[in-house]
Amino acid sequence: MSKAAILIVDDDTIIMNSLCEFLTMEGYETVGAATVTQAKQHLKERPFALVITDVNMPDGNGFDILDTVRAGYPHTVVLLITGYGTIESAVEAIKKGAYDYLTKPVVDDDLLLAVERAIRQQSLMSENQQLRRQIENKYRLNNVISQNYKMARIFELIEAVADSKTTILMTGASGTGKSLLAKAIHFHSSRRDKPFVEVSCGALPETLLESELFGHVKGSFTGAINDKEGKFLAANGGTIFLDEVSTASPAMQVKLLRVLQDRQFEPVGSNRTISVDTRIILASNKDLAEEVRQGRFREDLYYRINVVAIHLPPLAERIGDIPLLADYFLKQFCRSHNRIKSGLTEPASQCLQSYHWPGNVREMENVMERAVLLSKGALIDMDDLPPALVQNGQNAGLGRYRDKSLKQALEGPERAVIRAALEANNWNRHQTAKALDINRTTLYKKMRRYGLEDEAQRMGILYPRGSSV
Repeated sequence: MSKAAILIVDDDTIIMNSLCEFLTMEGYETVGAATVTQAKQHLKERPFALVITDVNMPDGNGFDILDTVRAGYPHTVVLLITGYGTIESAVEAIKKGAYDYLTKPVVDDDLLLAVERAIRQQSLMSENQQLRRQIENKYRLNNVISQNYKMARIFELIEAVADSKTTILMTGASGTGKSLLAKAIHFHSSRRDKPFVEVSCGALPETLLESELFGHVKGSFTGAINDKEGKFLAANGGTIFLDEVSTASPAMQVKLLRVLQDRQFEPVGSNRTISVDTRIILASNKDLAEEVRQGRFREDLYYRINVVAIHLPPLAERIGDIPLLADYFLKQFCRSHNRIKSGLTEPASQCLQSYHWPGNVREMENVMERAVLLSKGALIDMDDLPPALVQNGQNAGLGRYRDKSLKQALEGPERAVIRAALEANNWNRHQTAKALDINRTTLYKKMRRYGLEDEAQRMGILYPRGSSV
């Protein structure tokens, strides 16, 4: 079984056939071409992992083929071979993107080693491209789970400004998905093939933050034993996301203002000015307008970054998204933890929708992972949710209208009361019905409706047919 496809280009048919035969014996699939024109035609017809080409050809040269491969076949690696090797031509070949450069006569062992290394390089290139496609797919806007009208307006705004250079300010509580949307903006723009760099300004002290953003030169401060490239330079051509920008000190705010205006900065301890082409997205979980009024945030910086503002609503204002997110995280954690769960019970789903979610989507993710790990049944039930969430969700649900009928709205609290009464009476149905002042038949029907019979069975409580307990 062949390892990879290799195109061999040489106007000397003896050498071409010899190389084809040698590499075929080593397990590779080979195709020969005697001219540049033939080589380009073969490249159009099928993919190759590697091209081995002579430099001097009757209708061109190996650099023509190298240029063609680099322009149209980025997953293909090129090896150049010539009988007239010079340092200048070798340097030119490497600068133009050739993986390696060999001179004739080529020793079999040297050729085989170069081919194996080139194939490994091609494999890494393909793997990196595949990972990049997966990342791009992950952060597409249509993969952001929401059917809320506020989020729909945000998506429309992102589509309008994603491919511009304008600065974007995102606000909203922690856990609402600001980092996720920043990545979506980047991968929705023409900068998607360039770096996306994320910096949490609140996680670093001022001295380290300046070095982290702008870099430093050796000896600029204690511990600076080498030059360091900053995040702004690392994001050149791409996007930098500055989270928790409200925590920046006044001195840092001045430096940020200059970068936003001129896209220029100096590394710590250096007089050299560096210019970058970097898209800047900022985020804050505080009200920056209020921070300006309190004198904690520069007014000129606020107006400079507040060009396009995106406010992410908390999860509590996106009730319709809660079942969608719960189902998404349920499937995700079932895959990652190798568990089988078919969904949530209706009471559990209602409880999630009644909860106020102070931690927003991030808290929802943690709750669903816990439920998947702890649940013993096929369905996630109330017992699988954190007790504090269940209690708060039930209390919150009593006085809030959720676009449901009165009967539907009362189901969650009713189930909670029945379950509490069962526990208080050691799951004796006769005593529970008496305590609730309802007949036993009504209690049995409600237990069946709310899944409490199944819950009792999971706890080892069996109700024999016809039993009054």
